[in-house]
Parts: sequence; structure tokens; C-alpha cells
Amino acid sequence: MAVDWDGLVHGPVADAFGQAALYAPFAGGAPFTITGVFDEAYAEVQELADQPVASASPVLGVQLSQFPTPPDIKDQLTILASGTVYVVSVVEPDGHGWAKLFLNWVSG
Repeated sequence: MAVDWDGLVHGPVADAFGQAALYAPFAGGAPFTITGVFDEAYAEVQELADQPVASASPVLGVQLSQFPTPPDIKDQLTILASGTVYVVSVVEPDGHGWAKLFLNWVSG
């Protein structure tokens, strides 16, 4: 039996924790509104030369079904609540219809 990830998991998470953002694809096309789970200081720990190295960056978790084409690096988004603009630096899909968009601050 297939799991309805969008209906049972991603949709309820976005409804409970989501924030509106205006998404502008770098490749062109009209900007559109999405809902994503925003974390201004998402912490990630990696092992480098057997030493843990931590870094923090803004991240937006999104349902891929909101996008007419998959999100990509250089796309921009504006968190509507704050007016802060970010550019997408990394897209990490999870294989179940959700992706983490790692962001770099642009303005706001």
C-alpha cells in the first residue's frame, strides 16, 4: 500500500508550521506563493577529518507538489511575514515529495 505523503504528512506539517513565501524561479516565469516551514538557523553537523563541524543557515522545507517545475539553485524567495529575500543555494529532496531549500540571505 502506497503512503499518501502529501495528504498525510507534508500537508498537515505545512498547515501547522508553514509560512507564506513568494517564490521567483531564476529561469523565468511568474512568481507564485508557496507555504514552507522556515527555520532561520537550521543547524547541520558534518564530520570533517574525524571532527564534528557545525554550521547554521536559513532553510525552507517545502512540498514539491506546490511547484510547477522543481525548485533549483539561484531561485529567489521572499518570506512574506518579514519581507526578507533569500536565494536558494542547495535543494535536497527527501524522495517522498518534500525538500529542504538551503538559503543565502539577499536583503531585508
